[in-house]
Amino acid sequence: MKNIDLSLYLVTDKSEDIEKFLKTIEESIKGGVSIVQIREKTAETLDFYNLALKVKKITTKYNVPLIINDRIDVALAIDADGVHVGQSDMPCDVTRKLIGKDKILGVSASTISEAKKAQEDGADYIGTGAVFPTATKDDAPSITKQDLKKIVDAIDIPVVAIGGINHENASELIETGISGLSVVSAIMNAENPKKASEELLNVFNA
Repeated sequence: MKNIDLSLYLVTDKSEDIEKFLKTIEESIKGGVSIVQIREKTAETLDFYNLALKVKKITTKYNVPLIINDRIDVALAIDADGVHVGQSDMPCDVTRKLIGKDKILGVSASTISEAKKAQEDGADYIGTGAVFPTATKDDAPSITKQDLKKIVDAIDIPVVAIGGINHENASELIETGISGLSVVSAIMNAENPKKASEELLNVFNA
């Protein structure tokens, strides 16, 4: 099993103001974000590639892994640290063959069977949610804290919780045994991303 710090996992929201977007990522890393995933569901390939290169400069500077959501081609093109795929994306076992054994591979799973299959097929971690209501992903299946704990207990690889997490509700998830909090809006939309990251990490580490 790879030794990845998943404790505060930033998933980016779509980027219109690129400079602000990049500054938010850098400030969040200064505040304790331990891994960054770029999610750009509607971006053209060249735009995604160019944006990913800019983000990679920041993550490399701070020695934080960079994960690309869904787009294996972009991940390989910029030599990202890994890829995250969902249940309707490229199958986990095929993704593993394409990216090789050394890259990080995350898979979204909302049931025990999906999580177990992802583990068997070569995933390094599971992302599970939505644990709270979220506006950033309308189609995300919701999952109870009890089911989240069952998934954590059923597999040997780390589980990260995602969906509507902020510093006020994050403490409710700690007893589930998750390895990290995956956050979008609570950091990307924060006036002070560094402070927001510090607060989330403090709750998780408490």
